[in-house]
Amino acid sequence: MKKGQSTLQIGKNGLTEGIIENIKTYFKTRDNVKICLLKSAGRDREKMRGIAEKIQQELGEKFTYKILGFTIFLKKWRKVKR
Repeated sequence: MKKGQSTLQIGKNGLTEGIIENIKTYFKTRDNVKICLLKSAGRDREKMRGIAEKIQQELGEKFTYKILGFTIFLKKWRKVKR
């Protein structure tokens, strides 16, 4: 049985391979991952959308994201969402 949600923060270094690997690791034991974008990473909506889309591409089609404020919520589905 999978547990709830895990939280990550993206800072001034932006989205790195290490963060993507951490996200993949969290999804082995979690259903959802919450990613907070810190002020040092920049507070640009388009940049946030780009980060979320890049994460989704790296993870695959089973994952969806939702942006709320300066937080990205990632969810893993059992089946591919269309």
